[in-house]
Amino acid sequence: MANPAKTATQIKSQIARFSAKVSLGLDKPKRKFIHQMIYGIQASKDVKLTSIARTLDEDIPLIKTVNRLSRHMKTKGLTINIQKRLMKEAKPFIKEDTVLALDLSDISKEYSEKQEGLAPVRDGSTGKIKDGWPILAAVGADVRGDKVIPLYGKLYSKRALGFRSENIEILNTIDEVIKIIGKNGIWALDRGGDRRKLFVPILEKEIQFVVRMTTKRDMIDKVGRVRNIARIAQNTRCSKRAEIIIHPKGEPPQKKIIRIGYQKVSFTFEEDKDFTLLVIKGMGKKPLMLLSNLKVETAEDALKIMEIYLTRWKCEESFRFIKEAYQLEDVRLIKYEGLMNIVFLIMVVFFFVSVVLGAAAKLRILLKKVYEKSKRLFEIPPFKQYAICSSNNVPPGAPTSETLFCSSVHVYSDCYPGRTERNASRDPIQEPLRIQ
Repeated sequence: MANPAKTATQIKSQIARFSAKVSLGLDKPKRKFIHQMIYGIQASKDVKLTSIARTLDEDIPLIKTVNRLSRHMKTKGLTINIQKRLMKEAKPFIKEDTVLALDLSDISKEYSEKQEGLAPVRDGSTGKIKDGWPILAAVGADVRGDKVIPLYGKLYSKRALGFRSENIEILNTIDEVIKIIGKNGIWALDRGGDRRKLFVPILEKEIQFVVRMTTKRDMIDKVGRVRNIARIAQNTRCSKRAEIIIHPKGEPPQKKIIRIGYQKVSFTFEEDKDFTLLVIKGMGKKPLMLLSNLKVETAEDALKIMEIYLTRWKCEESFRFIKEAYQLEDVRLIKYEGLMNIVFLIMVVFFFVSVVLGAAAKLRILLKKVYEKSKRLFEIPPFKQYAICSSNNVPPGAPTSETLFCSSVHVYSDCYPGRTERNASRDPIQEPLRIQ
């Protein structure tokens, strides 16, 4: 039987080794700060410095610990080297077919007045415009597999000195990842990626991509006519069928038949290059349109593109759950540098939980036993990315490791209406989705 105290010691050693790797090159006080922040965020399940300071349990007044953490948190450029080292740790996991999801989210602070850099953002949970900060995150994942690999995370402000546009922030994020990871992986972007100012430089970078398209764009169809992309999708023959399972809110799972088709299209500003427009009918009232530069010659190739896009949802959900687990929306830091640093440190914790602990199967089993036997530090609830968080903090309806992180893609329409899941009862490696 596992000894809880021994297991906790093992986990602390894992944190120490991981912290030493990512903070290599910093001076000793900064290395200590990074170690304490990783430990404290996990132990307190919080990003507030007072909560983190309490878990450190130093033999000095609490206010002195908080002041020290606050002083280090405001350090400019603190995370630049750590970001590079984190991506170097992630590089071995990024293969040619790894999905690299670019997620645009936010932290909204409707009633805050003194925090620096506040600017109007669209609150993703309500759809309303509130004061806050946008967040850009790049996360990798395999279509079939349970590992989610955080690569890059950045909070920015539209009122910050040097800010030019959201498009430039997105392109800078892609550039930073490419510098370390190279051109491995397939970039997956949601509808926000359907912009000419993004497509032109992305094509110049010669990276693989899958982008969900909006209905606003005109493209050149397979016979050379310039038409609205929605009209092209409507007239695309979708002869291949696949069975999926959807989860309507408040209703039992339902089987649904979708139809898949594709055709070659070109941009009006890039007529000499062909791309594949994948059209999926039956998932919603309007066809789902995905544009990709991946080679598509068969229905199985088309299905792969759909799975890549669904994997992007898995990455997005993972980061959202991490934000909730560690109460990132409740951040109280005032200085803009501190806000940027805490968001990145959440990505570091995310990497530790998902990759470092996720790679040690024996340790995961021991962690689970600790959780079952006590309500102490370093608990593991069923959802893997909630490692070291109390199960009481898991949002209602959050998927467990057996659902969201099983081999198949499994997404809940409670959070995103109309989203689908692969049939979790099958092993998708042994039995792919049925195509007729």
